Amino acid sequence: MTLVDLFPSIKMLHITTVVFTGFFFLVRFIWMINGTLQGRGNWVRRLPATNDTILLVCGLTMSIIINQYPFINSWLTAKVLVLLVYIISGVIALRLGRSRRIRIIAGVFALCCYGYIISAALKHHPFPLPLIFS
Repeated sequence: MTLVDLFPSIKMLHITTVVFTGFFFLVRFIWMINGTLQGRGNWVRRLPATNDTILLVCGLTMSIIINQYPFINSWLTAKVLVLLVYIISGVIALRLGRSRRIRIIAGVFALCCYGYIISAALKHHPFPLPLIFS
């Protein structure tokens, strides 16, 4: 059995972890807005970190299987760069934002980045938003 044979399973796991990442970020963001994020326990940090590690490994594996790589293929480059922006804005939203207002703005921005990443993945295009309805 080769990696190509495993591609459908890897893709399904990747999609599952993508959905979980977005859902759990949204839940933690709502907890932050409500002021109940602190005191939820270590699992609130560990579970998403574990999920995101699986997500990254699946993404890298799929990139190798389909022979498309960041900084070579524009849609994948855009995804990786926006992923970095998503991570930074997510950290600001959940931990580093100095005020509740800054955290909310960063969280909404992170959710927009998440949406862009999904759109770029579905369209395999660095500018997917105008193409969604075409």
